[in-house]
Amino acid sequence: MIRTLQASDGPDVISLLSWMDDAPEREVFAPDARTPDDLADENMGKTCLVAADDLGSVTAFAALSPFQDGLLLEGPLSETPDTLPRLLSAALSHNDQQSVYAFSARDNLPVREALEAAGFMPMHTTDFYRLQRGQLGKVGALAGELHLSQTADLDTYRALYRASEDTWSERLQWSEAQLAAHLHAPDVLLSVLMRGDKALGFAETELDGELARMTYLAVHPAERGQGYGKLLLLHAAQAAFEQPEIRAVQVRAHDHEGAARALYAHAGLTHCRSVVTYVLEPEGEEA
Repeated sequence: MIRTLQASDGPDVISLLSWMDDAPEREVFAPDARTPDDLADENMGKTCLVAADDLGSVTAFAALSPFQDGLLLEGPLSETPDTLPRLLSAALSHNDQQSVYAFSARDNLPVREALEAAGFMPMHTTDFYRLQRGQLGKVGALAGELHLSQTADLDTYRALYRASEDTWSERLQWSEAQLAAHLHAPDVLLSVLMRGDKALGFAETELDGELARMTYLAVHPAERGQGYGKLLLLHAAQAAFEQPEIRAVQVRAHDHEGAARALYAHAGLTHCRSVVTYVLEPEGEEA
């Protein structure tokens, strides 16, 4: 039976999330919560559906929430692949003719097959790379006029952000207050490479438990080809490892970003996982 998530379903959904955590190939976009109370808070405002057996126990989970210009699909998550098409169909009946985005591990073949059977189209694959504590060698000092800054005024940050990559647009919509609050958050590290008083590029790292996620690494197009990307990567990784709890630094690259992939390999990072991004467009529209 497919039905709306109930408050009493929390422990069963947490068990499903723990099952997903046990194997990288089961990964889908899913709630961060790992306790029933946190799950209830995180699911507020979402459309959450579950599949339940004859005894009322939850065997599968999916949810829809606002995302960019449409909706984000969480899941579908099920230990039994046969349940996926029915749960997915039920969830998509709530999409209100909006685009729906989904994310699945490249090796999660049951979910990928269900998504594609439902009309989702793959947009791109994102590869993730990691550098473990102890793998970072000695990072040399910056030469000449080059130096690093841990801060940037908002105009400089926005200019670098805008120039670095056409697909980076989300933060250009943030207010000054939102952007300032983010950049000054205690779990965000900013490394700006300067030549004199000119900003050449930046690396932005978000601390998450034992993992430092380098969410952005970019050099201004006019300054590329001079090794600045590797300098930023290594110095930003060094700054992350100065936090005693950090065990690894993670970066990412989409399948069209060949230069970034080459940089990560040359810097000694190891590929750890791949995630496929899907989109389901409203009827009558093409991806």
